[in-house]
Amino acid sequence: MHFSIPDTREVNDGNGSIFVGYNIHINGVFHCTVRYRQLHNLNEQLRKEFSSETLPLFPPKKILPLTAGQLEDRRILLEKYIQTLGQDSRLVSSELLIGFLLSAQQETTCEKKQEMKLDIYTMNNFQIIVRVLSTDRTEQVLLKVCKQIQLPLEYVRYFSLFLIKKEENGDLTILRKLQDFESPYISHKTMQQFQKIVLRTSYWDSNYDLELMTDPVALNLLYVQIVSDIERGWIVCSNDVKMELVQFQARLEKKEFIDIARTLKYYGYTQFNVCFCDYPKPLTRVLVAIGGEELNLRLIGTGQLIKEGSFKVTRMRCWRITATHNKQSIATNSQSSDNSILELSFEYLMSKDKLQWITISSEQSILMSVCLQSLVDELLLKRNGLKSKENTASKGNWTYMKRDGSSQLISMDEPDVYPSSKIGETTNTKIPEFFSIKKLQEKFASVSFKTGKDFVENHAFEGIGDDDL
Repeated sequence: MHFSIPDTREVNDGNGSIFVGYNIHINGVFHCTVRYRQLHNLNEQLRKEFSSETLPLFPPKKILPLTAGQLEDRRILLEKYIQTLGQDSRLVSSELLIGFLLSAQQETTCEKKQEMKLDIYTMNNFQIIVRVLSTDRTEQVLLKVCKQIQLPLEYVRYFSLFLIKKEENGDLTILRKLQDFESPYISHKTMQQFQKIVLRTSYWDSNYDLELMTDPVALNLLYVQIVSDIERGWIVCSNDVKMELVQFQARLEKKEFIDIARTLKYYGYTQFNVCFCDYPKPLTRVLVAIGGEELNLRLIGTGQLIKEGSFKVTRMRCWRITATHNKQSIATNSQSSDNSILELSFEYLMSKDKLQWITISSEQSILMSVCLQSLVDELLLKRNGLKSKENTASKGNWTYMKRDGSSQLISMDEPDVYPSSKIGETTNTKIPEFFSIKKLQEKFASVSFKTGKDFVENHAFEGIGDDDL
């Protein structure tokens, strides 16, 4: 997960006292506002649950009131602390951290626990109305949706809930996947107009399609998603193939339709909006697609695509997300409301002894990073001959310290039924490191390697030997 604390704000605790609140953003979206002592209490509980060596240093308490400069220093240190938590798979998947973030979202929005209606859509805009508790986490809502449409339990792990936005020109933009540390109802309530929650498949290996095609409900969900993706140009096919697919549609031959679609360009990829890349030269307009174990770039010329290239995920040593000021030529095309834009940078093994940084400037940079991470997770599972990681996170009794200093038990209400773990889901399952970064550094003795917690290290990275050239 990508954590940040970009700013603070003064908050009234309801008793006339003012305190400094730290605004936590997760995966590029504001999530909650918490006090220093709330994060301190979280750290103390994490220290009891995990070894002290696992946790980063927490900013110490101060006796005297902080100056403006000291407050800014604390914000930076808290941001580094929580960013480090977000890079540890065991901490991110712990019910303690998930419960804290869920409780903090509820307290920040002052949301009371009550039964509500929530609209969920399939990709062909079919509406599924479910009754949920306003405080239900994502897993609980997903289970209720699947139960309502009578999707068998064993297929739930193949699907997730996504936030999708309809642009003014009618195009759809996938904003993000809803996570289990948030309430879909609360997140939906804070959404802008023209955004909705959609049920989509959530895996990269198209071989999982074969399992879904054995069940009529799962088959239909997959079918309507593929039809929509083709109509929107997310899956590319020729006019002749489109005519063939139309005939299968007319005869309601869904399996035959899917069999053809699975052979098409960009099938199973996630598509992103037009953005900018510094490869092969600065300010190159590109379309990015992630899937098939690669990040694909389509270079945009005048009125047409003129070139295409791809970067294999297994040859990305690491990647990072940074915010930067817009370049003038980008600002005129960007829809960003502020003066900065996000960048995804990855270090790529171009040849046997050459590493090169590639940078993509896009408002969807964080989603790209999340996609890369889930793709790597799934790759590592396949290498170990596994379908999904078992959730071995311990269950215990933890408390959430509220802003006023009172405490409540962290309530991770159990869903009616448990689905299998998500494909590629980050849990406590130990995955061996297939390639030693230390050995790689020794191999590239003349290459300058930067280190720091802002980098996401890719454990699916593979070196290139003489036989590969």
